[in-house]
Amino acid sequence: MHILIMTGLTIATLTDEQLASIREAAGAEAEITVVNSAQEALPYAGETDILFGALSQEFFAAAPNLRWVHAIASGVDAMLFPAFRDSAIPLTSEKGLVGPHLADHAMALLLALTRQVGQAIKDGPRSWENRVQYRQIEVELSGMTMGIVGFGGTGKALAQRAAGFDMKIRAVDRDAVDGTPEAPLVHTLSGLPRLLEESDVVAICAPLTSETGGMFNDELFGQMKRGAILLNVTRGEITDGPALVRAIESGQLGGAGLDVHHTEPLPAEDPLWDFPNVMMTPHTAGASQFRAGRNVERFAGNVRRFRNEQPLIGLIDKQLGY
Repeated sequence: MHILIMTGLTIATLTDEQLASIREAAGAEAEITVVNSAQEALPYAGETDILFGALSQEFFAAAPNLRWVHAIASGVDAMLFPAFRDSAIPLTSEKGLVGPHLADHAMALLLALTRQVGQAIKDGPRSWENRVQYRQIEVELSGMTMGIVGFGGTGKALAQRAAGFDMKIRAVDRDAVDGTPEAPLVHTLSGLPRLLEESDVVAICAPLTSETGGMFNDELFGQMKRGAILLNVTRGEITDGPALVRAIESGQLGGAGLDVHHTEPLPAEDPLWDFPNVMMTPHTAGASQFRAGRNVERFAGNVRRFRNEQPLIGLIDKQLGY
């Protein structure tokens, strides 16, 4: 069995301990190769049985022995090209493991807006001249309603944090999923219009799929409570960029906290940069000191499961995209 590990943004390097855990799980006869780029990976495609990394169409076409792919990232939309999507080769990922730090980041963006932290940082020394203005705008989260669209790992983690600020939680998901103490009842998407109508903050916590691409458009923004805040730390393409700008310009949206964007990097001339009620970061919510370790631990456990023909953890439904 040949395992190819491709490092990248979320796992820049493997520690000796991490590599040893994978070797132990794989068994003494397994061969493990570590590369640092897709270009370095390609010469090994023909002998690879298991790939831990990012799968490209070029690599897939050159990998006749490939039996399983574990993604190095939680978002797998870029890997679901037709040939791989329609194959019987399983795909697993770190889904369900990235929720805590994505939720932290979403709350940071929300607080930057509601407490005028972001604007004060932008204003620098001039902030003292604007302190009265800040105080007139600042709001408390207690009693507000957060609507969460997509109740997987990120949605659940965000519900925990928002509840800690005494917010009320509403949640919807494409699938019938169990609730949590913070959101005991999770509705299917038929409950989305009511969630949008009642929520002071709407958080996008869904993956990018054929169904969610461009989902937040003029129609959905029009259904939201006027003045509500939009949060998005998962996939920028879920929002229609021009529609988002129109919703903010018209006052339909009271603000937005965005870590992901409909185009990345967001061009300097994009109107979103100029709105004082929009706080943005450059797709950095996925960072955590724990992220690499969590994913390596899952992969090593799955290697052991794969050898023993047991069900894999973090399995992706490639047709659905998550």
